[in-house]
Amino acid sequence: MTETAKSGATPLEGDGKRILMIIGTPKGDSLCHALAEAYALGARTEGHVVRQIRLGEITFDPVLHEGYDQTQTLEADLLEAQRQIHWAEHLVFVYPVWWGGLPALLKGFLDRVLLPGFAFKYRSNSQLWDKLLSGRTADLLVTQDTPSWYFRWVYGAPAHRQMKRTILGFCGIKTRRLAEFSPVRPSSETQRQNWLRRAELLGSRV
Repeated sequence: MTETAKSGATPLEGDGKRILMIIGTPKGDSLCHALAEAYALGARTEGHVVRQIRLGEITFDPVLHEGYDQTQTLEADLLEAQRQIHWAEHLVFVYPVWWGGLPALLKGFLDRVLLPGFAFKYRSNSQLWDKLLSGRTADLLVTQDTPSWYFRWVYGAPAHRQMKRTILGFCGIKTRRLAEFSPVRPSSETQRQNWLRRAELLGSRV
């Protein structure tokens, strides 16, 4: 059965939208963290409830050793992550693009958490599947050193297509907005402050 996100947070948290932020970098301090905090500030200002999972601070094996052919016991932090995903109406993924794709830690997290029976379910005697996380939306906040136009027109934006279509879309999560912050390496302090203001504005417009 598809578990559709329900409106409203818990009574103790308030009645705003339930937002789960997943910060997909192993770095302890980064532009991604600053963008996430700015987005959360904007969302909380509008009365929404924001929770965070910082992948660099939780404990799990990011390697799906036997694919989905065998069951791999979920660590406590991953079980909690599944509970938080079910709780959320809106997901926000904040991560850098490395080598044209997702950081290995984020990809490993998705491999381990978005399991058959949790995120999707293949139908018997069919090539079709049920999208078990339908009803949820997502924003993607992505940093990269490559200029956005070059990443899109020369490389074909592989990380964006993977995340939006073959991961989130496969599970029924609709990506609403993809915000790029690039190129990071030559950016000035003024540019980064503008990016933080942009992230805060995105959070206020969930």
